[in-house]
Amino acid sequence: MYQKVIIIGRLGRDPEMRYTPSGQPVTTFSVATDFTWTNQEGQQQQRTTWFRVNAWRKLAETCNQYLVKGQQVLVEGRMNPDPETGGPRVWTGNDGVARASYELTAATVKFLAKPRGVPLEEEPVIEEGAIEEEEIPF
Repeated sequence: MYQKVIIIGRLGRDPEMRYTPSGQPVTTFSVATDFTWTNQEGQQQQRTTWFRVNAWRKLAETCNQYLVKGQQVLVEGRMNPDPETGGPRVWTGNDGVARASYELTAATVKFLAKPRGVPLEEEPVIEEGAIEEEEIPF
């Protein structure tokens, strides 16, 4: 069995990196994807889905170094269901509205827009364990 999820969206906040007790780096960031459509009355509607993304090892270090809030990215990875429900993580926001987020473990992160203040000569694709920091073209 195999599972692969691909999302394209914008970072909702700057990445946060931490280390496991064994010293493995893990970076967490949120990505918002939007779906826009026009309803039968001609009004535009929009639905936003949030994904919490975890990147590990060298990919974690690179994402933490180069990603910033608002940057557009493509993330390829696998879905991690909530251990209690088997689905997305569900909670109630401060406004009383039910919300949900999905968790992904990233295998590949592709920058679709350049980081602020850095010239981007080519689109780097960063895969877990497949690219060295010196190979990033910016």
